[in-house]
Order: sequence, then structure tokens, then C-alpha cells
Amino acid sequence: MKKTVLRFGLYGAITIWVLFLISLFLLDNLSFTTQEIIGYASMILSLGFVYFGIKHFRDKENEGKLSFKKALVIGILISLITALAFGILDVLYSQVLNPDFMTEYYDTTVEGLRNTLPPDEFKVELAKMEAEKEMFSNPLFSFAIMSMTVFVIGFIISLISALILQRK
Repeated sequence: MKKTVLRFGLYGAITIWVLFLISLFLLDNLSFTTQEIIGYASMILSLGFVYFGIKHFRDKENEGKLSFKKALVIGILISLITALAFGILDVLYSQVLNPDFMTEYYDTTVEGLRNTLPPDEFKVELAKMEAEKEMFSNPLFSFAIMSMTVFVIGFIISLISALILQRK
């Protein structure tokens, strides 16, 4: 089981890094909203290895049998590797490759809110964003949030995959 988890977890990690690099070099002129959608699509695509890892374990290593619990554990562990890789990538990007990212993102978001909200609502939202800005500038907090985002998506994919692939 360890080999399967490591193998497919690394496949997911490598995939998310490659997709990130492709978007960094080829799609960097897109809006933050479009980049966010591409980011979530990249997460889902890289977490597709959860399904294939569980299936591989069932068919190649466990004689075609697999309990729901064991399938879920395998999926969660594969998701965890991919999530940690993405958390590291996010910190590397926001702290080393593009240290101005948070400021650019914040400024763009504030401008969007200013253009869409009435002045009184804008002030409330701006106050919330100011409080969050400090938290998100902390690399550990950023790592935790981004890793948890990928992990939660991976957990959902693990749950669905375990339901589909369980076999007595």
C-alpha cells in the first residue's frame, strides 16, 4: 500500500507543479478570476490520481478486493501528498517567485469591490479584507489554507472513488 500511495501521490504532486508552471509561463496575463478557475481545475486534475491509485491498489496489489475504509485511507494519503506539494508551491510562489502577488491580488480585489458595491457595503468589506490581508501574508497560514483547500477537494474525490471502487 505504501508504494501505491507514494507513487500516485507523487504523480499528483508532479502534475500540480507542472500545471502550475504551465499557467505561470503561458497564462500569466489572464485575470485573477480566470487564473483561479484554472487553479481549481488543476487541483481536480492532479487529484484524479486518487482514483487511479485506489484502482491500481485494488486490481494489482489486493487481488481485486478492497473495502471502503481501505480505499478511503489510500485516497486520503494520496491527497495529503498532493496537498502538501501544493502548499509548498504556493509559499514558494508568493514568497520567492512573486513576492508582490498578495499586494497585486489585494489591489485588484479592492478595486473590483469598489466598482460593484455601494459605499457603505464597500467599507465593511474593506475592513474584512484588511484583517485577512495580514493573515494571508503569513507564509505558514498561506501554506495551511492552500494545503487544506487541496486536501478537502482530495477528500471528496477519495470518498467518491472509495464508493465506486470498493469490492468485496
